[in-house]
Amino acid sequence: MEENRARVKQLAPNFVKVFESPDPESVFAYSPGLTVLPGGRIVATMDLGGPGVGCLPGAKLDAESGQPWRGKLYTSDDGGGTWVHRTDFPFVFARPFVAGERLYVLGQDGDLFIMYSEDGGDSWSEPVRLTKGQSWHQAPSNIHFAKGHVYLVMEKYIYDDLKGWRVNVMAPVLMRASVTADLADPDSWTFASELAFRDVVSESELDYFGVPFFPTDPGGRLMLAPRRDMNAIGWLETNVVQFTDENHYFYDPTGRTFHLWMRAHTGGTGYAAIAKAVEQDDGTIVTMTEKAPSGKTMLYVPCPGGQMKFHILYDEQTRLYWLLSSQATDSMTRVEKLPPDRFNLPNNERHRLQLHFSTNCIDWCFAGLIAMTDSPKEARHYASMAINGDDLYVLSRSGDERAPDSHNGNFISFHIVKQFRGLVY
Repeated sequence: MEENRARVKQLAPNFVKVFESPDPESVFAYSPGLTVLPGGRIVATMDLGGPGVGCLPGAKLDAESGQPWRGKLYTSDDGGGTWVHRTDFPFVFARPFVAGERLYVLGQDGDLFIMYSEDGGDSWSEPVRLTKGQSWHQAPSNIHFAKGHVYLVMEKYIYDDLKGWRVNVMAPVLMRASVTADLADPDSWTFASELAFRDVVSESELDYFGVPFFPTDPGGRLMLAPRRDMNAIGWLETNVVQFTDENHYFYDPTGRTFHLWMRAHTGGTGYAAIAKAVEQDDGTIVTMTEKAPSGKTMLYVPCPGGQMKFHILYDEQTRLYWLLSSQATDSMTRVEKLPPDRFNLPNNERHRLQLHFSTNCIDWCFAGLIAMTDSPKEARHYASMAINGDDLYVLSRSGDERAPDSHNGNFISFHIVKQFRGLVY
């Protein structure tokens, strides 16, 4: 068979394992978060889940799921070649970032928790609770800096009457704090108003868009086939986007508007859900939907891989938005025809990690496949990224043939896309 010379080559198929499960059948690797310190040190966070975690030292039960979890942090001082385990922490869905003179890690264990390091990650404070008696969610999505402040989104469950996967009752809450403040002080943070998906959308009234793709149960979960369930549609895993191009329809000359780009759980593929958070004169932040020039509510936008957790990163040098996401290839396969080793529904493919770039977050240009596996049971997905000089660092939630399925992977992999800006055309 003649070689296909036009075949897309993987940008970063080789990798270093930051963490590998001691028991792939019962200890799973989740939530890769990534940042690069000014001196070049790389910081990676992750968490462990699965029934086997309860047997590991330092494990605790997650306040939301009741399952055993443990967070872990690693650093690398040689460009990702080797990694040193620095600490464990008692919360999940965390992400590392630098603000002022400190390195922070923020996540949740029901309530929001944060800890910090003043020596680049060698030693750490005790975790500090930022909220009390609340229930939060997220994945290690992006961090945005503007006007001397740090902005990020955590997602709050504001109703408790939905069964199944509760993305329908989740509110993406933009959080703001001065970079010079003590971010371990709850008073340093301003929280935007809360807007759950179901406050915006009636699934029964949606039409002409094919959303939801599968039938749903207003109460929560509907089984379409054995092991393949459809939950109420919603949004989750939110990124913060700000538009500075004065020609963009979403541009705000006051600099007070921050757009929320979210994974769209619809049962289909190729769309992100969006909303916006707008700073008011009194310093409060109000969350609301966006409008198209026609005046119509604009909830969904094109987004390759928007059906799965994605990561958006703005690069000042190219003035481009970079999108790291999962590539779907067979989302129109009938549910009952899926192979046994495919996880969940047809839109839940997780083994091809792709990269795009865009000037406006709507029109995306394909830059390449970061990495992929030969089997849909294995995984390269749920990744985070960071820029270091001319290179793009990628941290992936990964799995091989020993993992039980593509959702529950057995290692965290670190990839480097060399000279990534050269992919622009």
